[in-house]
Amino acid sequence: MPELIIFTVVFLLLILIVVWGHFIKRNNKTTIVNNSDRDDTNVTLYHEHKAEIENDFKQGRIDDENYQYLIAELDKSLLQDIEENKKASSNEVIENKTISIIWPASLTVFVLVFSFWMYNFNGAYQQLSQPLNQQASSEDQAQQIIAQIKSIIDLTVKEPENSDAWYSLGQAFINIGEFNRAGEAFDKVMQIEGESAEIYGAKAQAFYYRDQQAMSDDVKNLIDKALALDPTDASTNILIGMHNFRNENYSLAIQHWETVINSNKTNVQSDALREAVNEAKNRLQQANNENGSVQANTQEAAVSGPQLTVNVDLSEEIKQLLIQGEDKVVFIYAVSADAKHGRMPVAAVKLKASDLPVTIVLDDSKAMSPQAKLSDVPAVNIYAVVSASGGVGVKSGDFKTELLNADVLSTEPVSLLIDTIVP
Repeated sequence: MPELIIFTVVFLLLILIVVWGHFIKRNNKTTIVNNSDRDDTNVTLYHEHKAEIENDFKQGRIDDENYQYLIAELDKSLLQDIEENKKASSNEVIENKTISIIWPASLTVFVLVFSFWMYNFNGAYQQLSQPLNQQASSEDQAQQIIAQIKSIIDLTVKEPENSDAWYSLGQAFINIGEFNRAGEAFDKVMQIEGESAEIYGAKAQAFYYRDQQAMSDDVKNLIDKALALDPTDASTNILIGMHNFRNENYSLAIQHWETVINSNKTNVQSDALREAVNEAKNRLQQANNENGSVQANTQEAAVSGPQLTVNVDLSEEIKQLLIQGEDKVVFIYAVSADAKHGRMPVAAVKLKASDLPVTIVLDDSKAMSPQAKLSDVPAVNIYAVVSASGGVGVKSGDFKTELLNADVLSTEPVSLLIDTIVP
């Protein structure tokens, strides 16, 4: 029974985070555009994208034909953007429409009412002893749920570009078990707004329940995409934690749930998640007490497999550039050297520039996802990046260095000197 309660609480928490997170994010977005600066911005983005394409070409990730095609498309896109900006006024202010709180509040009520109704419905053996008016009440609730979904569908028909309506429809479909239709609704959101870790996480949740709470290839692929965009995405990490909790992998459940708690995201009910973490810690302690060797075996497994020792330091030039500013975030990570394994890091460490020089060990314990570990690949490209913005990924203005095609079975330490400014 306690496990059922924990699972139910985490499930409802995941649903509410996905619901409220989307609306909070949309309401907090205000964009001010100065059309006189758009050409400069487009040119800057053009050079950044061109540098990325040229870097991929130099490293052999794309052939000459694709390189020429991508450059031509980039040039064409720049000319189109400049022509469009000429038609715009010199100054324009765009403010995203504030979304009414009615939508997330209605969905929250819907989720809670539906959960209560499903609980009563699944206890059908008790219905024989219920008065007829109580059974009629359950039928009324079902009718209300159907009516609410119908109203959302009607709104998507009237406003096909209303991403919030499509998002609400996806959540509603999850709650009634229409998981494929939920995935289609989330796809529509990404067609309107673009790729988002939050939406990938919501779709992963839908397919996770569609596939009988199993980490199918579809679910793993969506999780990888979400974490590649945002390693701290709440809905994705909570889903991974819940899956590991169900399978008694309490250490991994704690790791992913604490990732969400430590991210300090505004749409997370941290108190409820801390209770789930405490329950997972209690169960882990009980398991260790029952078998004293479990903890030792777990620690041994954590350091088994490939271990790459990496020494990281800053060049004197970079040190002088950083010494006057605030302490920057440093990401040290390894990506499979084979493109078929994807671009998601198989091991990663986050530090501060003030921590350098430093020696770290990249191994399976540094994996961002159980589906992508150092031991899964034969060779990696190792990157060390001082982020100017504090975000993941290599962007213009960052400082970086890299080591390509490092053998993961090598026992020799490698050294990285951060000495390059990203153009």
